[in-house]
Amino acid sequence: MGDDTRLTAWVKGRVQGVGFRWWTRARALELGLAGWARNMDDGRVEVVAEGSREACVKLLELLRGCDTPGKVTGVVERWSEARGSLGGFLER
Repeated sequence: MGDDTRLTAWVKGRVQGVGFRWWTRARALELGLAGWARNMDDGRVEVVAEGSREACVKLLELLRGCDTPGKVTGVVERWSEARGSLGGFLER
């Protein structure tokens, strides 16, 4: 796995019911990342992605960008070591 890392991001705003998880999955797959995006009960979307640090940083930039579905008002991130147990990218 080399220099792979794990990004966990919690995305706040109008991000449920607008295709945000599908959009995130598509961007993550384009970047070669594995993981998932899931709706949380409090209205946020949790995104977990593993892969190269460069690809994870790019995904984080995209999550914070202005081209997402809905309206993102904030993103909190946490970095950790990749666990290597993820395959593909799922919408949960």
